[in-house]
Amino acid sequence: MNIDEFLTYMDSGKPVEEGTEIFPMFNQLAQEALKITFEMNNKYHSPEELRDLFSRLTGREIDESFRLFPPFYTDCGKNIKIGKNVFINMCCKFQDQGGITIDDNCLIGHNVTFATLNHDFNPQRRAHLLPAAIKVNKNVWIGSNSTILPGVTIGEGSIIGAGSIVTKDVPPNCIAAGNPCRVIKSIEKTTG
Repeated sequence: MNIDEFLTYMDSGKPVEEGTEIFPMFNQLAQEALKITFEMNNKYHSPEELRDLFSRLTGREIDESFRLFPPFYTDCGKNIKIGKNVFINMCCKFQDQGGITIDDNCLIGHNVTFATLNHDFNPQRRAHLLPAAIKVNKNVWIGSNSTILPGVTIGEGSIIGAGSIVTKDVPPNCIAAGNPCRVIKSIEKTTG
């Protein structure tokens, strides 16, 4: 299995059964991600060097407006898509096998976790994985120590309050917070 076949399968949302040909690719990508994130996290790098390392990690060209404060952690890296003018603060963890898309002008606070995999609820099939993509639309701010769970979409312009556990989609232009995360109020758009 090659990387394109892996990503196509993971983006399909189909279950990943233990012992199938896709499991060795999980291992291979994890080892590559560990090498790159170890390099990223264990000495000083200029913003340009960090962007180059993140491009290697994702296998995609990252825009020059991207900013990252390490350390950063992932166990895959190849299913992360980043827009322009994105900032990721320290100690974030991306479990991206199921797919993470962060659109333009997003701010990701300290210690935010994105989780795109669940395990099967049936105890006899617990090692099977259930991927579901996370989508963060434009102009979103995710507060520190939040966790975004599989399959969630966060609407454009919204704010996720610090420490939130986001289990369901969040509509555009609102403030949402809590465990589980819920809408607290709408955000009035202003011009200017």
